[in-house]
Amino acid sequence: MNKRVIATKAAPQAIGPYSQAIQAGGFLFVSGQIAIDPATGNVEAGDIRSQTQQVMENIKAILEAGGSSLNAVVKTTIFLKSMADFSTVNEIYGSYFPEHRPARATVEVSSLPKGVAVEIDAVAWTGE
Repeated sequence: MNKRVIATKAAPQAIGPYSQAIQAGGFLFVSGQIAIDPATGNVEAGDIRSQTQQVMENIKAILEAGGSSLNAVVKTTIFLKSMADFSTVNEIYGSYFPEHRPARATVEVSSLPKGVAVEIDAVAWTGE
């Protein structure tokens, strides 16, 4: 199987021993993204709305670096620090998928890296 590491400066650099994404077997696997502004390297300190938007912009940038797009996403997982944020995250997330709705799981977790409120990963079909 051919695999390729995807890396872009348009999204935050990995904060651990992982890649932003790996393309393998016709899929692009995007690592969980948190609300880090790639221009500054700082966590988006805003509310859940602005954090979710930053996460989705990071995912979009990584997908584009891998030659893909949000329209090719087939599965996501949303990790929330609080299910009380579910409807707000759902609203922002949904605006990035106005017609195409990937499969998805959403789970509440006790903690996320750098104290953020949301993390999202994605799998996109590349058609190879």
